[in-house]
Amino acid sequence: MCVLLRKRAQIPPVAFDALLTAVIFVASVGPWPELQPPGLLVLQVALLLPLVWRRRAPLVVFGAVATAASAQWLIGVQPLPADVALLVALYTVAKRSPWPHTLLAAAVLEGGILLASIRWGPEGRFLVPVLFLTALATAVAITGMHLKTRRAYLTSVEDRAVRLERERDQQAQLAVAEERARIAREMHDIVTHNLSVMVALADAAVYAQFRSPGRATGAMQQISDTGRQALTDMRRSLGVLRADEPFAQRHPLPGIAQLQSLVDQMRAAGLPTSLALEGDLAPVPTTAQLSVYRLVQEALTNALKHTPPGTRADVRVRFSAKTVTIEITDDGRTTQAPGPTTGHGIPGMRERAAAYGGTLQAGPLPDGGWRVSAHITLADAEDDAS
Repeated sequence: MCVLLRKRAQIPPVAFDALLTAVIFVASVGPWPELQPPGLLVLQVALLLPLVWRRRAPLVVFGAVATAASAQWLIGVQPLPADVALLVALYTVAKRSPWPHTLLAAAVLEGGILLASIRWGPEGRFLVPVLFLTALATAVAITGMHLKTRRAYLTSVEDRAVRLERERDQQAQLAVAEERARIAREMHDIVTHNLSVMVALADAAVYAQFRSPGRATGAMQQISDTGRQALTDMRRSLGVLRADEPFAQRHPLPGIAQLQSLVDQMRAAGLPTSLALEGDLAPVPTTAQLSVYRLVQEALTNALKHTPPGTRADVRVRFSAKTVTIEITDDGRTTQAPGPTTGHGIPGMRERAAAYGGTLQAGPLPDGGWRVSAHITLADAEDDAS
């Protein structure tokens, strides 16, 4: 059965209708059509031939078949097997045309049933053929309408599936783009910060290698530690991309607790920095803590890179029930923005704050120095973490 349906689906509609018409014609006239009167043969051809185009113009084809059937009634030819063309045409109208067309075709066919039953029905049993033929026509019309509704439903389901697949692909592409942007921000923060610290320490070691060898040795040790920390941060950030990576579980992402180590590292690199934490940090989720850490890290890195020696930085983080406020200031006498605005520095910081429904402002202070202020909404951070 499946093979037959598959072959049926491969046959062009016009070819299938032509084959159907030929089968009905052979069944109507028999294997020897030359034995039938020419007029009867022409009548049956007139009844069946329009069915070849039934899909292209269902109502027109039904009208042509009904016209041939009317001629049959007028000339007094009794019902023929080819009259089944009326039911085929009605089915096609019901399946492929609007319901008003179906109602019109059914009314025309019902009139033909009444006329045929009056003329050729059994004596005294007029209602028997009327009821039988009416029930048959009704069943054909309902079948066609049901199949039309089913086809429309399947089409809508297929369209919905295609639309959902397209939306899923778009969401996947957006997720990939967002993940790439996140990784780019992480790598920028890690590499820029640690390289800046390493350069500052290397300069200090070169300066102190003859005057204070001990301090030079300490600076070189700090460079080694900073490099290891950079490798750890990179492996940690990239390790979360793999479910089977145990390194990310052994080394959790940095947060509020690591701010003091960050401040100590900046002090060792030559940027005196103070840290003040206000409020309860317990309700701050891990994702928000990482954003706070990266914001402070980027701001201090910019201060280290773009301010003159002797600059002092202050970090203040205030926690409330719904927000986290970060403020980083320095007293460096520069009024230039720390880094190009087209890079990943300040734009990346704004993206981090905006990811949690927050804002970030960065600019020079009236009396000199630079200020970075950011606000993070904890409700958005909790939703993102969940």
